[in-house]
Amino acid sequence: MSQEAPTPSARRNELLEAAYRYALTRGLADLSLRPLAEAVGSSPRVLLFLFESKDGLLRALLARARADELALLDRVGQPDRPAGLAPAVERVWTWLAAKEHRPLLRLWAEAYARSLTHPDGAWTGFARATVDDWLGVLAGFQTPSERDSQAGAVRRTLALAVLRGALLDLLATDDEERLTAAVAHQLDLLRDGASR
Repeated sequence: MSQEAPTPSARRNELLEAAYRYALTRGLADLSLRPLAEAVGSSPRVLLFLFESKDGLLRALLARARADELALLDRVGQPDRPAGLAPAVERVWTWLAAKEHRPLLRLWAEAYARSLTHPDGAWTGFARATVDDWLGVLAGFQTPSERDSQAGAVRRTLALAVLRGALLDLLATDDEERLTAAVAHQLDLLRDGASR
C-alpha cells in the first residue's frame, strides 16, 4: 500500500494564502517569521509546525507564486489562443505590462534573482523552472512543425529573452510606453524572420 502525502490542512492553506498576500507587498528576501506571523494572525511556532521550517514556508510561497503566474499566463491564450509566436508575444507583453500584475512580477523577479545567487535551499531550481515554464507557454502558441524545429526553439528563446529583459526594465522604470515600442519592434523582426 503506497503512502500519499497528507492533505494540507485548511489552516495551512489559509495561512499560506495570507502569507502570499504579505509576500506580494513585502517580498521574500528579508522575510522574518515573527512579523509575518503577526501579520497573518498566527505565531512563528504554528508556521514552523505547518511548514516544517522557514525554508519550507519559502518553498510553499514560491510554489504558490509560480502557480499563480502560470494560471495567469494560461489565461493569456484563452479562449481565442492566437496562432503563432509573434501574436503570442504581443499578448504576453500586454499581460506583463498591466499594472495589476506588478506585485506578482516583482515577487517573481526577486525569487528569480535569489535562485541565481542562492542556488541552495528554498530557492533551488526556481529560475530554471520558470525558464522552462515560460518556454513551454510560448511553445504552445507555435505550430507543431515550428515548435519541434531547432529554429522554433531559437525563436521562442529570443522571444523569452526580449520579454524578460523588457519586464525587468519595466519593473525598474515603469516606462511602459518605451518598452512597449521596443517589444513591438522586436515583434516586427520576429514576423520578418518567420516569413523567410
